Amino acid sequence: MFKTEICKLFNIDYPILQGGMAWVATAELAAAVSNSGGLGIIGCGNSPTEVVREEIRKIKSLTDKPYGANIMLLSPYAEEIAELLYEEGVPVITTGAGNPGKYVEKWKSVGSKVVPVVPSVALAKRMEKSGADAIIVEGTEAGGHIGELTTMALLPQVVDAVNIPVIGAGGIADGRGFVAAMALGASGVQIGTRFVCSDECIAHPKYKELIISSKDRDAVVTGRSTGHPVRNIKNKFTKALLKMEEEGASVEELEAFGAGSLKRAAIDGEVEEGSVMAGQTAGFIKDIKPCREIIEDIMAEAKSVCANICSNSSN
Repeated sequence: MFKTEICKLFNIDYPILQGGMAWVATAELAAAVSNSGGLGIIGCGNSPTEVVREEIRKIKSLTDKPYGANIMLLSPYAEEIAELLYEEGVPVITTGAGNPGKYVEKWKSVGSKVVPVVPSVALAKRMEKSGADAIIVEGTEAGGHIGELTTMALLPQVVDAVNIPVIGAGGIADGRGFVAAMALGASGVQIGTRFVCSDECIAHPKYKELIISSKDRDAVVTGRSTGHPVRNIKNKFTKALLKMEEEGASVEELEAFGAGSLKRAAIDGEVEEGSVMAGQTAGFIKDIKPCREIIEDIMAEAKSVCANICSNSSN
């Protein structure tokens, strides 16, 4: 029922991608998603090249299914990691925080599918011209680094503007969100926060617990004054950061305060003094379960939602 062009493009069973989240999207999580029929993605983040190389080697030992890696183009290691992804022939490369145009031809020369994450119609058009195989449209509901437009408003505009497959991201964590994205013209979805709350995700238990206990208004945005807004779960860290912004702290001061904050939360479990990146879907994620169950539940609910819509429209 949901075999879309994304399934064919990536050779996967379900049109579901797992977001390439820094520190938590490791080989273990990515392999679990890929083995469950989706596309698992390693998050390179700001990790040094050798760390990323180890993750790629590890995922190759954990699955024989297609997988991907996300490169953050603002990383100080971006040039080296771009070369590493080429050398390793990573099947799917997603990109964020910049324009990957100068790498696209080289990556595609070894068969990699290139899929930029975009926050606007203009960048989506530019990426299509650069040779992107598909586009991930991420709305402001997402966790981590975000743009301004909502998924509901942005997704159909990008679908209308480009001729390559479009994947919806931001605010999607269940079958209802999946169907909504498909109704807006998406060929698949990318999901992040829901997969953080999985058995296979290596994020600290306290990190997952804070997401599960969150309410609808707990996913707040910091960093707007720096030009790099980030969505986190509200805690002592976000309150202090927002206060610094209100008092006119410089970009350098804000960045220094936030340095290492994601690792503190995700790996060390310092969930009050660290950055717990999560999307607005945190408000209705209430359990931790295996990736396979997450994907199967999403697909089952999506079928049920479609059946109910059809039933209601015929009455």
